[in-house]
Amino acid sequence: MPYHTAHFVLAWDPGFVTDADSAPEIAFIGGGNMAASLIGGWLAAGHAAASVRVVELDAARRDVLSRDFGVQTFAVAADAVRGADAVVLAVKPQQMRQAVTGLQLAAGTVVISIAAGIRLDSLRSWLGEHLSHVRCMPNTPALLRAGITGLYTAADTPATARALAQAVLEAAGKCVWLDNEAQIDAVTAVSGSGPAYYFLLTEVLREAGEALGLSADIAAQLAKQTFIGAARMAEGDTDVAELRARVTSKGGTTEAAVASLENSGLHAIFGAALAAAARRGAELGEQLSRET
Repeated sequence: MPYHTAHFVLAWDPGFVTDADSAPEIAFIGGGNMAASLIGGWLAAGHAAASVRVVELDAARRDVLSRDFGVQTFAVAADAVRGADAVVLAVKPQQMRQAVTGLQLAAGTVVISIAAGIRLDSLRSWLGEHLSHVRCMPNTPALLRAGITGLYTAADTPATARALAQAVLEAAGKCVWLDNEAQIDAVTAVSGSGPAYYFLLTEVLREAGEALGLSADIAAQLAKQTFIGAARMAEGDTDVAELRARVTSKGGTTEAAVASLENSGLHAIFGAALAAAARRGAELGEQLSRET
């Protein structure tokens, strides 16, 4: 049965509730890895596979999605979006306009774009002003349902639409709402590109360990597991600055290393790196806006 917005409310955690006879129906345009992670999380949250439809041009990929998740798959978008409460746009930015051209969506449908650089103005011009458009920037740990997503929508977007968008993205991890669309570029710099920074730091630790005389295998194991363990410690409520202080004994080895990093301009290096990423995100958004 189609989902009814009258039964959809923001919950404290935050989440949503529906009555026993209604459930949201979600259509995905694009069936790649990020879409699959959202679908998997959505189903793991207790939603029926019958509530999910996926548009995917590649027949082999449709077979995989149908086999792995039991969801309905389509080669034609119009067939999948009919009656959907939310439509997740999960195609590459360069393919977006072609993917949505000609789609007819009912008033109030929630349109969730996870495509980098595609601005809300473009979505409105292609799909219409009668929809609730939400722009998102997830990151790759979403594939493990450990991601975080920044979301933005217009101030007048109904709370029910916000709640549904949040529920879909929370299937892959945590969500934060942004005050303005320009902040999407900052989210891209911090968390969208962020996993690469940690992988790079792990590479650096591995190489430094080898330079100190460790075998390549042992250096790799030490660097990787230290990264994993530290991340788990950071999951708690203790601020990371406090966690760092706890392992930085006065006059000890960690203090020497941290002092060396700070004296080398670590904070300025990362500040410049994230500023460059944010700038590039804005440039790509402007470029895509002109091209589309």
